[in-house]
Amino acid sequence: MSHPAQGPDTLPKPAELLALHGVSAELFDLLRRWFDVGPSVVLDLREIDSAVVELGDPQMIAAVAMRKLQAMNLIATPGVLTATDVVVAMVNDLNRALIQAPSMYLNLRAETTDWDQAFEALDDLDADAPAEASATDPEIERFEELHGLLHDALIAVIEASDGEIRYFS
Repeated sequence: MSHPAQGPDTLPKPAELLALHGVSAELFDLLRRWFDVGPSVVLDLREIDSAVVELGDPQMIAAVAMRKLQAMNLIATPGVLTATDVVVAMVNDLNRALIQAPSMYLNLRAETTDWDQAFEALDDLDADAPAEASATDPEIERFEELHGLLHDALIAVIEASDGEIRYFS
């Protein structure tokens, strides 16, 4: 029995999936910076309910998403075997955390801002400040663009596999 990576049924990874190698690294770095995630985290596995507090903590949510981005980075690497269902599961797992990340980041910034100092700084607005309160932060726009590229890769993988579970290398 041959390994699927060596068989004729193995497809080349679509360019959109290969592009996730850089996308996942950039998202990983943004999450680390936004949520001040250290080089390692500890998961409480003492009992089934141990994670209740952790799973509501923005830093832990970011850390778990970062771990999944590490896995996404691996499966986006040329030559590393993956399958349609793996890509679908990875994007699905990442999706909720990445949808929540910008608002969690802004809430965290609002909670940790020295508002007296911020109001004083209003007198010294620089040219990079948004023209109006509804202007979008360019870093958040970039984050959302990168998140969208995950979906582009997912669609490309599904299209390349004709909606079936296929192997990619």
